[in-house]
Amino acid sequence: MQQINPHQDEPEDMSETWDLIIIGGGAAGFYAAITCAEARPGTRVLIVEKSARVLQKVKISGGGRCNVTHDCPDPKRMASFYPRGNRALIGPLHHFGVLDTIRWFNARGVQLKTESDGRMFPTTDDSTTIIDCLSAAADKAGVEIRTSHGVKDITPIDSAAFTGFELTMHRQEPLRARKVLLATGGTRTAAGASLARTLGHNPIPAVPSLFTFNIEDARIDGLAGVSVEHASARVQGEKLTTDGPILITHWGLSGPAILKLSAWGARELHARDYSFTLEVNWLPGINVSERFHKLRTDWGKRQVSTRSAFDAISKRLWESLVGAAGIDGECRWAELPKAKSNKLAEYLTRAEFGVAGKSTNKDEFVTCGGVPTDEVDTRTFESRKTPGAYFAGEILNIDGVTGGFNFQNAWTTGHLAGMAIASELAAK
Repeated sequence: MQQINPHQDEPEDMSETWDLIIIGGGAAGFYAAITCAEARPGTRVLIVEKSARVLQKVKISGGGRCNVTHDCPDPKRMASFYPRGNRALIGPLHHFGVLDTIRWFNARGVQLKTESDGRMFPTTDDSTTIIDCLSAAADKAGVEIRTSHGVKDITPIDSAAFTGFELTMHRQEPLRARKVLLATGGTRTAAGASLARTLGHNPIPAVPSLFTFNIEDARIDGLAGVSVEHASARVQGEKLTTDGPILITHWGLSGPAILKLSAWGARELHARDYSFTLEVNWLPGINVSERFHKLRTDWGKRQVSTRSAFDAISKRLWESLVGAAGIDGECRWAELPKAKSNKLAEYLTRAEFGVAGKSTNKDEFVTCGGVPTDEVDTRTFESRKTPGAYFAGEILNIDGVTGGFNFQNAWTTGHLAGMAIASELAAK
């Protein structure tokens, strides 16, 4: 990526003083930088990223396709998909929501498509399309990017000569900025939370969100890749219930229903140390006992194990559940004992699985926690503790379920913060 300094002719002692420094080279940081620089041309904007590359989460998200947003233009309904931050996001989504995101990318040559579940991806099915778009927009707006630049500390300065912030770097000389924006991502690492605390904030401790469940159970052993499109799941002992596709994996259960459950129950499941009983209904809304009664007549001479009694249940899963219920391979429907019929019905509608741990993709790791939304002005995402400091993205205590919601949070908060910073800089 080309490194651009739009003020090369400024005095040497001002070369490391910026109008805005953004800490974090992810989606929220880039979007805020582009928005500010485009709204006020000539603004000196610098993104500092502690790792060697920027936009890495964009690159690997959605299996490398980048789930840009979700097809839900109504702000109130859109906000309902965020377990944390839903009320705080309603107003911001009115000012910059899904339709605004679509228009922004379309205007820069990126067309988005909507899949059956509402997720929106670039038509190229390639996250590089989004990375290239953001990189080109940043270059064109004059944003400078520095990688391998970690920030150790932020010190507010209010003197006759300068009002703003000094950033102490890990291995480089200090930097100064009139405004700073933290977009360091989830506060699972100490760095983002530590920087927020230096600005007077009290980040809520981060715990994992959007994870899968580790389960060892003979009923799903060897069935990795098998899925049920319309299932429901609940955590026993908690008011946590979701529905949607469930996928059997090598390590247990995953899929949208499980990920949604993990998001809504992030703190409760953390408190249980990820050890709990999960109840799965593979056939919600279907009267299984009634179906079995009918099959005793219609399929009386057929063996129970040879064909699934429900279109939603694959043959492999059906055979596994039939065997687990103790039904012999030669048993016919007309001969099916009531006790075993009841056990099979239980495994289909009230299957209990012991969960012992979770699994996450570390690169796509999502956390709940971060800077409380009542500590920022959600019209601008400026700190209520330290004027001139802003936040955007997952460093805030805002997180969504799977489906493009976390990226929309990045675009929305990044845009509003970028616009507010540009307006503040223009006024002084």
